[in-house]
Amino acid sequence: MGEAAQEQTEQTKRTVWFAFAANLSIAIAKALGGAASGSSAMLAEAAHSLADTTNQVFLRISLSRAERGSDERHPFGYGQERFFWAFLAAVFIFVAGSLFSIFEGVERLTAPPKEGGGIAIPLIVLGLAFVAEGISLLRAIRQTRAEARERGVPFARYIRESRDPTAKTVVFEDSAAIVGVLLAAAGVTLDHVTGAHVFDASASIAIGVLLALVALTLGRDVKGLLLGEAALPEERERMLEVLEGHEHVDHVDELRTMALAPHALLVAVRLDLSDGLDSDGVERLADELDAKLREAVPEVAEVFIDPTSPSDSPRRAHLQPA
Repeated sequence: MGEAAQEQTEQTKRTVWFAFAANLSIAIAKALGGAASGSSAMLAEAAHSLADTTNQVFLRISLSRAERGSDERHPFGYGQERFFWAFLAAVFIFVAGSLFSIFEGVERLTAPPKEGGGIAIPLIVLGLAFVAEGISLLRAIRQTRAEARERGVPFARYIRESRDPTAKTVVFEDSAAIVGVLLAAAGVTLDHVTGAHVFDASASIAIGVLLALVALTLGRDVKGLLLGEAALPEERERMLEVLEGHEHVDHVDELRTMALAPHALLVAVRLDLSDGLDSDGVERLADELDAKLREAVPEVAEVFIDPTSPSDSPRRAHLQPA
């Protein structure tokens, strides 16, 4: 892992710990406020924050486990642990957050309480939660914007295309948390003003649907990485420019890439070489291409080159990472 990637990982660790502390305190406050007021929306938000807290633990575990080096059983290292634990986080958001919130709302619709609770405690708790969630979200956005500027891409596109599931999960969770707090506040307020418990219950169901959307979006993105997602189109273009621009490369027959970790790509390429290269020349060519590929795309970690010549039998050069 390069110095830039290492620094980015350390920033992500700090963001995760901050989000963990914020969500844990908020979950406790929401649970107490929900129990005191009897609000199903408050209890749904407590489940939401509890799910977010557990997910921060998952994401922190993934950061530690992914840092292990390669070994005999895992020659490409453990970088894909980041994708696995992020997928578990998406599943937990759906099960512990979405399903509980929807169930709580439906139960409140079918069996509304005889008397409503007070409005002061829920709104105070939700106001504090809004501030805490907002600070956590701004911190995550600030880090993600810096990463997007470093890559020279717009923020929205970076969030959509980034292979870093941890930063993406924190941004999505905190954004959903802000919306969830507003939904809960609206439900509690309308419930108190009108005396119709349908608003509080509907807010709980809406929070559940919101969490389901977040979970499905994160799960879809991480699934692609777990299944071996390729490099981004612009990364492939830069690789092709390097390969096709070499004077001894006649044609790039095949270029295959796969994400081994958020900041690590495997590159496998089959080339047609010009005549006149001996075995030493092929080796020098492989070393040159290895260095230039890493320079063009810093995320390149493993390179496999299969060079062939029209007049010679296929010769294979296996390049280990520098």
